[in-house]
Amino acid sequence: MPVSGKILIVEDEFLVALQLEDILADGGYAVIGTVPDMASLGLLGDAPDVALVDLNLRDGLTGPAIARDLAGRFGARVIYVTANPGQIDVPAPTAIGIVQKPFTRQAILAAISYALSDCAHADRPVELEPLVQIKTRIHE
Repeated sequence: MPVSGKILIVEDEFLVALQLEDILADGGYAVIGTVPDMASLGLLGDAPDVALVDLNLRDGLTGPAIARDLAGRFGARVIYVTANPGQIDVPAPTAIGIVQKPFTRQAILAAISYALSDCAHADRPVELEPLVQIKTRIHE
């Protein structure tokens, strides 16, 4: 059974958000909500442990700012889920890595598992890197 954790989905495409929610629920994780834009962030009632963050949302390229806000307010680990990782201007200080779209179920679950593991919570800054490298570190 996975380590429990509260997951927030930051995604404006309904079908993608639904797919992520299904993957996480099947993996035994609690999804606390979906945020499609910056304005919806204010309605967040629970602090997430991990946030899956797309970059281009309903209100434009606000994903990076939302990620930094979640990191600052809640210490949430951030995993960017995007087709355009080059658009990350300043990564959130708690960023774990990137899962590129289109994603697989295995990639999402591996990223969440890593984000909730002790490895991701070390007292050193975590370098933003592709998930391929993260998956390699998981098996070391």
